[in-house]
Amino acid sequence: MSDYLASAGRYADMTYRRCGKSGLLLPAVSLGLWHNFGDTACFENMKRLCLTAFDHGITHFDLANNYGPEPGSAEKNFGRILREALSPYRDELIISTKAGYLMWEGPYGDWGSRKYLLASLDQSLRRMGLDYVDIFYHHRMDPNTPLEETMGALAQAVSSGKALYAGLSNYDGDTMLRAAAILEELHCPFVINQNRYSILDRKIEQNGLKQCAAQAGKGIIAFSPLAQGLLTNRYLNGIPADSRIRTDGRFLKESSLTPEKRKQLQALSRIAEGRGQTLAEMALSWLLRSPEVTSVLVGASKPEQILENIGALRHTAFTEEELKAIDTACGQAPN
Repeated sequence: MSDYLASAGRYADMTYRRCGKSGLLLPAVSLGLWHNFGDTACFENMKRLCLTAFDHGITHFDLANNYGPEPGSAEKNFGRILREALSPYRDELIISTKAGYLMWEGPYGDWGSRKYLLASLDQSLRRMGLDYVDIFYHHRMDPNTPLEETMGALAQAVSSGKALYAGLSNYDGDTMLRAAAILEELHCPFVINQNRYSILDRKIEQNGLKQCAAQAGKGIIAFSPLAQGLLTNRYLNGIPADSRIRTDGRFLKESSLTPEKRKQLQALSRIAEGRGQTLAEMALSWLLRSPEVTSVLVGASKPEQILENIGALRHTAFTEEELKAIDTACGQAPN
């Protein structure tokens, strides 16, 4: 039996936002298990991260079949956390997973075929010890599989009871609208798009996803909202010896931190200071100011980072002057 008892005040300070026009609410800050939940990480720290998140109103935990290392290990470790602590609260949790990237050898372990998606979902459920996930995403567009086949697989996942909602990740606006039309015809509740989005990366404004999601009444959850850690105070004056760039080059490369980029980050940090925020808090607030954004998906290596990220909710309003200064600082065209 677990001795974990969730905080009685866990819902006091969190904001919950609707996924488009659906009935589903997500916390404005969600916890992603992309980093720090593989077999190379400390299990007790993983557990502290998840329990800190839930104790402060983060009800959404986001995974994918290939999160690790090794692929599948994040789901396996999260399943253990569920068994040891969070299972009594299952009905208070939104658990999402995805399939779309390489997961196993051979022709059936990648992309978007019906065979791959449904087999992957079954594997994910076994690893986590669940009967269903709340959201099942297709992880990326597949140029070689008919969209009708991929969407049909998502619809079957929902109709079978193995998922409650469908989601799409890394889709552009036009493809998302075509997928949404197919899913509507299949009476499948497609509610959310997961895409990379930050002050420094505005691709979804350029490829139509943000506008089309609003048009179709679908939510957006932003991953890498801190640009893999660049939008924090950590890299303002160089690269610390214990930074992710030095210790884990899978995601953030040393080449990303050019002198020009450091100047951008320093300028953004000065704007954040003027708002009474850290750079990370401002970066999250900048996303959450937009009604199209349902939630920001944060990663963490320490519980304190989760608490700092939640602090962004205290100040999500921006003046026009601040928005213009942010655009100028990071060299982006105004939204």
